[in-house]
Amino acid sequence: MTMHLSTTAVFALAGSLALGAQAASAQQVRLFSFEGYAEPEWVEPFEEATGCEVEATYTGSVDEMFARMVGSDGADFDLISIDTSLFGRYHEQGLIVPFDLDKIPNTANLLPAFQTVDEAMIDGETYGVPIAWGSLGLIYDTEAFPDGVSSWEALWDPANAGHVLALDDANNNITNAAIVLGLDDPFNLSDEDFEAVKQKLIDQRQFLISYYAGFEEGVNMWENSDATLMFSMGEFQAVDLNERGYEIVYTIPEEGGIGWLDTWAMSKGVQDSECVHAWVNHYLENETGETMTELKGYGNTTSESVGLDYADSLVWLRPVEDFDRRVQVWNEVKAAQ
Repeated sequence: MTMHLSTTAVFALAGSLALGAQAASAQQVRLFSFEGYAEPEWVEPFEEATGCEVEATYTGSVDEMFARMVGSDGADFDLISIDTSLFGRYHEQGLIVPFDLDKIPNTANLLPAFQTVDEAMIDGETYGVPIAWGSLGLIYDTEAFPDGVSSWEALWDPANAGHVLALDDANNNITNAAIVLGLDDPFNLSDEDFEAVKQKLIDQRQFLISYYAGFEEGVNMWENSDATLMFSMGEFQAVDLNERGYEIVYTIPEEGGIGWLDTWAMSKGVQDSECVHAWVNHYLENETGETMTELKGYGNTTSESVGLDYADSLVWLRPVEDFDRRVQVWNEVKAAQ
């Protein structure tokens, strides 16, 4: 399925916050997230209503986020945005703690599909509150491909050598390559599967301009290269390219694509639990989710997302057989000549 994302007017955030407890101005919510989750359209009303300041740090990959959380033992951040495949990894390291849902009454606003997410529950407690969903699709230039692109194999086509950008991410590259190869379970690979995926990704290297880390870096590389194809980090990159004037299409190829569900998870190093719970509650206001969808193209968890009609083409992220092995294989791919 194909979605052509275009620039959308920003509308004002209306209504009042359901949780309006006043906090001292020095109080903070220290976010560590992917881009698009801490925009002024909803940060400013939150700060004004609660007195809690929002400090956002953005990451380029799930690997970087995990490394930084391990490096500080969670002390540097209060909330992180992680997808549902990662809870086991963070919990095993003791890096996250459960929420008090009594302090997040807006969980009642969650759509039925997101009311209970087993992957974000551990021992009966909620470690993740769903905030956004989307995909890792393919972006192509409409002038270079007037008839469209229907298969991921375009990223392996010699005719496109020197025009391809790919995400630098161990787990998602391995999962996506497994999907392209048609493997039965892209999250539980056998030794033989790993070898096939590794060779597939090594084969791709000769056609790449570069790998990129982070939404903005990928878009900037597109602007400053001969890129016409990109293994994308998601809908936000298509919105950004459209806003910069590029005629592109965001598509989920015929083989399918990775679907993700991001959540807010609370770090063991949380400093102000009241502000943190207030922020998560604010994020579940219908207006916040709708604004995020309008601005960034992500699906939200509190209202139906206009224009995102390809969920049935997605393979939703799940925990994998051996994350460390995936990182090792990815490093071998990048080191290959």
